[in-house]
Amino acid sequence: MTANIPSDTPLIDPDDIGYNKTSNPSFSDLVEARLSRRNLFGLGVGSASVALLQACGGGGSNSVFPMPPAAAAPAPAPAPAPAPAPAPAALKLNFTAVPKSLDDVVSVPAGYTASVLYRLGDPIAAGVPAYLNDGTDAPATYDKRAGDHHDGMTFFGINASNKWEPAAAARGLLAMNHEAITPLFLHPTGQTIVGTGNAAVRSVADEVQREFFLHGVSVIEVSKSGSAWSYKQDSSFNRRVHTLTEMQFSGPAAQTDYLKTKYSSDGSKTRGTLNNCANGTTPWGTYLTCEENWAGYFRRIVASDNLNRSAKEIAAFGRYGVAGTGRELWATVTPDTADNLYGRWNTEVITGAATAADDYRNGANTYGWVVEIDPFTPGSMPKKRTALGRFGHEGACLGPVVVGKPLVWYMGDDSQNEYVYKFVSTKAWDAADVNGGIAAGDKYMDDGKLYVAKFNADGSGNWLELKLGVNGITAANPAYAFADAADVLINVRLAADVAGATKMDRPEWTAVNPRNGEVYLTLTNNTARPVGGTDAANPRSYNDPKGAAQTAQKGNPNGHVIRFADTNGDPAAVTFKWDVYLFGARSTAAADVNLSKLVADNDFSSPDGMWFSHATAGLLWLETDDSKYTDVTNCMLLAALPGQVGDGAARTITNVDGATSATQATFVGKAPGTEGLRRFLVGPKDCEITGIAESGDGRALFVNIQHPGETTPAANISDPTKFGSHWPEGGTARPRSATVVITRNDGGLIGL
Repeated sequence: MTANIPSDTPLIDPDDIGYNKTSNPSFSDLVEARLSRRNLFGLGVGSASVALLQACGGGGSNSVFPMPPAAAAPAPAPAPAPAPAPAPAALKLNFTAVPKSLDDVVSVPAGYTASVLYRLGDPIAAGVPAYLNDGTDAPATYDKRAGDHHDGMTFFGINASNKWEPAAAARGLLAMNHEAITPLFLHPTGQTIVGTGNAAVRSVADEVQREFFLHGVSVIEVSKSGSAWSYKQDSSFNRRVHTLTEMQFSGPAAQTDYLKTKYSSDGSKTRGTLNNCANGTTPWGTYLTCEENWAGYFRRIVASDNLNRSAKEIAAFGRYGVAGTGRELWATVTPDTADNLYGRWNTEVITGAATAADDYRNGANTYGWVVEIDPFTPGSMPKKRTALGRFGHEGACLGPVVVGKPLVWYMGDDSQNEYVYKFVSTKAWDAADVNGGIAAGDKYMDDGKLYVAKFNADGSGNWLELKLGVNGITAANPAYAFADAADVLINVRLAADVAGATKMDRPEWTAVNPRNGEVYLTLTNNTARPVGGTDAANPRSYNDPKGAAQTAQKGNPNGHVIRFADTNGDPAAVTFKWDVYLFGARSTAAADVNLSKLVADNDFSSPDGMWFSHATAGLLWLETDDSKYTDVTNCMLLAALPGQVGDGAARTITNVDGATSATQATFVGKAPGTEGLRRFLVGPKDCEITGIAESGDGRALFVNIQHPGETTPAANISDPTKFGSHWPEGGTARPRSATVVITRNDGGLIGL
């Protein structure tokens, strides 16, 4: 997802950089396989719908929650050939497609209303004044205000007893991420920075305090009165989790040398969560927030710090991209506080510090995790679940939930040429653990198997276990000598390299289709994939000229959506089959680029957020984070009715870049047409559409509008007429990230 870059520099998404320098095979390097429908679609996968109690949408933005314990069915008796469940009723899109737009508004179909619910700076505690939105609000109030860059979120329904009720339609807790900040609009005239290069420093501590609080997570109580939704400012459930919130480590890496810092000499805890992108859920009713572009916040001047580091540490820093001055320069504020609020962002070995307990040389290791938060217990301490590995977590999507079977979470690592992972719990699901809080997380999320995906050229795939002693992950490995289980999890990207995972075109959100248990994964784009460097699962490399100047956009600038089905519908299976569900493209692009035959009503670029509606059991929502097609339209939300793996055909395409061309075989899903894919919403200028959830009855859809106006040059802060956006307030107001709630004017289900 797009994260903030100082507005006086060229806009570069940190996800576009990429730190995977390995030579893991692309499919063009694998043994030739016959690309036939028999090879791809004869692998067989049983229906998962019989026992599907829960499916995740888009990195966990919401989910089909399990039935309460009293209604939970016992584990089914084994049967050699269970009868398939009756086919769910067919869905039909029932709205007129919204046209592409460059306007500074939120556009939805006729018959729908989009209302602003929760904006940057809105107060969430009694006595906190309304947000002035001019950069002068008191910094100390920001831990009781909405954060910036609203992102992944979940609606947790509440009943009259203040307990979790998934079907609740009129009252709930909305838990949401605040990924990053647009600092230009947070202070009177943007960030105050003195000096340049490695000597640049932040000279106003109050500005940094605001920024500390504006990252993280909000939990707010929302409710409906008549047809209107609002949040309750003084609710006892309201909570902000941010960069200063104390958190506990759990799982195999907890209390190991890798996590020891001056703050926690035994490696048992840390402060804060950061760059929270997509999210996830649990079947016991807690929220998972995922740390994505965390590496860039830490200060580490390579030339000097490498002199104090081992070869292994240098390799790990390089693989995760921990280098530079720190994107917000938080480590440079002086004087530091007694508890190192600023110095903790310096991950260098400090002169005079004898051990890791004397500085923050391991500070970067304390980020990059999936974090569990109990929204129903505001005073509870969040936990960073280390068994799920440390990387650029886009989300953690909960797969099918079946009593007596393990739980599974699917996860993308959001950077160019990174991987797709899944975690399978050791313990089998017991529905008695519903409402079990953080203690239930200890049971299911601290012990299990972590896998990375390898997509084979014949349409099959393998889940490669990431564990010390298997798949080349050993102390004798010449690329990186793994010392123990904690080392594997701390440096799981290196373990995945060794295992031979498939490099993907920026793995983003994952979502599980509640109709058949198949997993969908957005691959936003990859400008680093050349013609001749494609493979079956990442098959396109082309030039998509942008704007009047026809600026070259090479590689796979428009992205695609891949889907896969674990063998026999078993999330614990170590094999799967796959195809490409949907390719982003301009409707005017050549046939070998516009492989999904998109038209004006449904063409898009850079798929990112993704989520299956649970109320409709099968409607897929697809969001975009796009800088590639913004000469034509702002970012958007589309509604889709996906089919299943294997509903299309094998195809060989020709990729062209100037005089260079190459063919690539792949598998293309059935073209959706406007009956299966339609544009539902277009956002305001410079925004990303991200984060999506729904009320328990599916009659209210919550959507986040992130960083409108973010490309505004810093020089324009004194002239509101030159802001890139004024949404949502209009006039001359500074733009604000915000959550909107969408309802149908006749009170019906959204999209259908």
